[in-house]
Amino acid sequence: MTDAEASRTRAGPLEGITVIDLGQIYLGPYAGFLMAKAGARVLKIEPLQGEAARSRAEVNPGALLPFEMLNANKRGIALDLKSERGREILRGLARHADVLIENFAPGVADRLGVGWSVLREDNSRLVYGTATGYGLSGPDRDGLAMDVTIQAAAGVMSVTGMADGPPLKAGVAVADFMGGVHLYAGIMTALVERSITGLGQRVEIAMQEAVVPSLASSFGMAFDKPADTVLRTGNRHGGLAICPYNVYRASDGNIALIAVQEIHWRRLTEAMGRPELADDPAYATNAARVARMDDVDALIEDWTARQGVHELFEQAKSRRIPCAPVRDVHDVLSDPHMHQRGMLEWVENPRLGRIVQHNSPLRFSAAEGVPTRPAPELGEDTAAILEELLGLDEAHVNTLAAEGVVRLAPRTG
Repeated sequence: MTDAEASRTRAGPLEGITVIDLGQIYLGPYAGFLMAKAGARVLKIEPLQGEAARSRAEVNPGALLPFEMLNANKRGIALDLKSERGREILRGLARHADVLIENFAPGVADRLGVGWSVLREDNSRLVYGTATGYGLSGPDRDGLAMDVTIQAAAGVMSVTGMADGPPLKAGVAVADFMGGVHLYAGIMTALVERSITGLGQRVEIAMQEAVVPSLASSFGMAFDKPADTVLRTGNRHGGLAICPYNVYRASDGNIALIAVQEIHWRRLTEAMGRPELADDPAYATNAARVARMDDVDALIEDWTARQGVHELFEQAKSRRIPCAPVRDVHDVLSDPHMHQRGMLEWVENPRLGRIVQHNSPLRFSAAEGVPTRPAPELGEDTAAILEELLGLDEAHVNTLAAEGVVRLAPRTG
């Protein structure tokens, strides 16, 4: 590192940025998490009873884990936005903020009196990031949106599963997290423009629109097909345009193998002990193989089924063939590679004990990184935040708590 680089190294590039995070469940909180791990001061604002994701601990302790992960490195304040005084406090906090994040249903923030049209009058530099299911305009604007309903409406479920089976949701909350990434990207873009103009703006993303571009292969497959064509391809390529491209049975599990280029196919035939297939006109080109996918998959699985996953992976890896063992969640949580890189780390959590916490996928060469802190207790930082940003003394804060405007975390010690 040069002296110039060392002189500008900070905890993160967003150090000095204050974010109000009104996010709920996954989408909004993930955008706030990315900002917190990039160095921003993120104020997690919850209703007095706590954000909905906290209550999932009532089902089982592990259900609290997503909340803990997505709200790490934030400071917590519990505030009743349905009260006039609560709204005044939020407006006061927003005057000191650079960014506000919310993923309420359309119109909710406006009805509460803390929407963009109000807060922009208080702070012209504020970047107001809002995420909804279908957008703030259009005929579907007020449709109720959760990850699974967006997957259904956006076409994701229609292309997930086997061709002869029913539509399935993706196994992960793809709409929520793609929405969160797009919201973060939009906010950061607006902050860049603000550095030029000095003015903030509202950034809007719709979950449906964030997901639709990921159907690129399926759009290609549907291009010249009748409208009633089933586009579910199982583990094969979404556009049925690459072969081999599948998950194959091994003697002790499953492995994903793909031949994106012809050199991959040639290397695979060598690993299989069938080098003659590389020059056989029936298999020598991707187009030829696509025309007989079932045959190709049967040839490969005849080979994979007689060996273990680890053995297959080592053979494919040594030959630079795209492949990966199909691992379960426990395998991923203990993955040495991601732990070595710091994407996963063991941390002590005050509510769950020792857990694996994910980090931010974003890495900055001129930043030291932000050490992980547990998610806040409900109302943990209410008093400190109101004192720091609004200048309210302890007596005033205690009065607000007694009136049910804010909630304070129980004192310890």
